[in-house]
Amino acid sequence: MDTAWLAQLRGRLEEQEVDLDQVLRELVSEATRHLRADRGTLYLVDHARNELVSRVARLEEIAEIRLRIGEGIAGTVAAHGQAVVVSEGQEDPRLARRFDEMTGYRTRSVAAVPVLNQNNGLVGVLQLLNKADGDFEASDVAALSTFAKGVAEALGATSLRSQLHPGLRQPLSFRFNHIVGESSAMQRVYDRTARAAATDATVLVHGESGTGKELIARAVHYNSERSDKPFVKVDCAALPEGLIENELFGHERGAFTGADRSTEGKVAAARGGTLFLDEIGELPLSVQGKLLRLLQDHTFYRVGGTTPQKASVRFVAATNRSLTTEVSDGRFRQDLYYRLRVVEIALPPLRARGGGDLDRLIDHFLYELTTHHKRPRLTLSEGARAELHAHPWPGNVRELRHVLESAVVLTPGDFIGAEQLSLDVEPPTPLGVPVGCFIPDGSSLRDAERRFVLHTLDQHDGNRSHAADALGIGRNTLLRKLKEWGEV
Repeated sequence: MDTAWLAQLRGRLEEQEVDLDQVLRELVSEATRHLRADRGTLYLVDHARNELVSRVARLEEIAEIRLRIGEGIAGTVAAHGQAVVVSEGQEDPRLARRFDEMTGYRTRSVAAVPVLNQNNGLVGVLQLLNKADGDFEASDVAALSTFAKGVAEALGATSLRSQLHPGLRQPLSFRFNHIVGESSAMQRVYDRTARAAATDATVLVHGESGTGKELIARAVHYNSERSDKPFVKVDCAALPEGLIENELFGHERGAFTGADRSTEGKVAAARGGTLFLDEIGELPLSVQGKLLRLLQDHTFYRVGGTTPQKASVRFVAATNRSLTTEVSDGRFRQDLYYRLRVVEIALPPLRARGGGDLDRLIDHFLYELTTHHKRPRLTLSEGARAELHAHPWPGNVRELRHVLESAVVLTPGDFIGAEQLSLDVEPPTPLGVPVGCFIPDGSSLRDAERRFVLHTLDQHDGNRSHAADALGIGRNTLLRKLKEWGEV
C-alpha cells in the first residue's frame, strides 16, 4: 500500500468535511486495483443492529448490502476475527449466493480480512472478489491485511470513529466528515450541500448561532473541484469597520500611515479556492458595494489602489440574521442580498432536529471528549440523558458540546448524573429585558433602546462581544450604537 498516499488521506480526513462515502470507496478501489481483484467491499460494523453494512467499489446493482454477524464470508470474518479465503471451484457453504442471484454477478474467489482499530476492536471487514489471475494466495491476504490496517487508521481520523464501537443505540449513519445527524431536516441540508459543491455557484448558509454553518461552508468547498485550493475565512463581525476593507482587499504601499509595503488581502489569499464570508449580515454598508462589485465582476481594488485586481474565487457566506429584515431596515443592500442567495442552505436549530439526532450528537461528543480528556470509563446516566432531551438548546450544537465537556471534566466519578450538567434552567433571550433594567414611563424608543443596551453591557462587565451575543446583534452593530450615543 502506498504509505505516502495513506498519510495524505489521513491528513485530509482530520481536517476536511469530505463526503465519507466517496473516501471509503477510494480506499476500497485502491485495494481492489493493487491486488488485481474485480470487485471490493468494505463492510462496517453497525453495533446497534448487530450487522455489517457495505461500502462497495464497482457495484452498481445494489446501493447497500447488509449482513448479519456470522452470515456470509464477511459475516464469518466479523464473528471470528480471522481472515477467510475461498478458492475458485470451492463451493463454500458460507458464501451468501443470494447477492449473486440478485445481481447476476458470479463470485468465483474471495479474500476477506478483519479491520481492527488500535485497541484491536473490530470495526469492519475488507473483502475482495475474483482475482484476475487465479486464486488469492497467502501473500495477497498479507497485503490485504496491510490495507485493512490502513483503512482502520483512516477511519480513526474521521468522525465515524465515534460510531464504530459497541453500546450505541442509533444505527450507523453518516454523510460528511465532522457533521453528525440523520434527521430529515439534515438530509435536506446534505442534499443541498452536495448539489452546491458540484457547481461554482455562490452559496448563502443561514441558521441560528451554534448550528454549524462553517462546517457546511467547509463541506461545500472540500467536496468541490476547488478542494485542493485554499479555504479562506473572513469574520465580518470580528473586525472594526475601518479595517475590514483592508482585511478583504489588502492595500497598496503608502495607502495610509505605516503602510510601508503592499499587502494582499483575504480575497487574493483565496485565489483558486473558496472565500467564506462569515456573519455577512454584520458587513458595514460602506463595504457592501465593493463586495457587490467583487461578486458581479470578480474584480476589486486594494485600499489606495487604482489598478483593478482579478479574483478567481468561489463565494460562500453565512449569517444568523434575517437578511430580508436587514434589507427592509436599510442595513443591507438588496442587490447584494440577491447576489449572495443563488443557493440557500438553511440549517435547522437543534430543537427541530428530533431526539434521534440529539442522541447521535450526545454519543458522538461523549466519545470524542472522554477520549480527549482520557476518561474512557465515564458514562452518562439515563436521568442525565433525559435532562438533555428536555433542554431547549438555545445555543444549539455548540452549547451541547460545551455542556458535555464541562460534565466530562468536572464529574468526580465515572457516572455523569443530571446534577453534573450545567444547564441554564431559563435560557436568556435577546428579546427579554434584563433584571434591573429601569425604563421610565414616557421614554422614547431611542432612550429605551439605549438604557437596555447599556444595562446589558453592564451585566457582562463591559465585554462588548458577550453583550452583543446576549442582545442578538453583531459586535460591529453594538459599537455603532454606542458611538451614536456618545458612549465610546
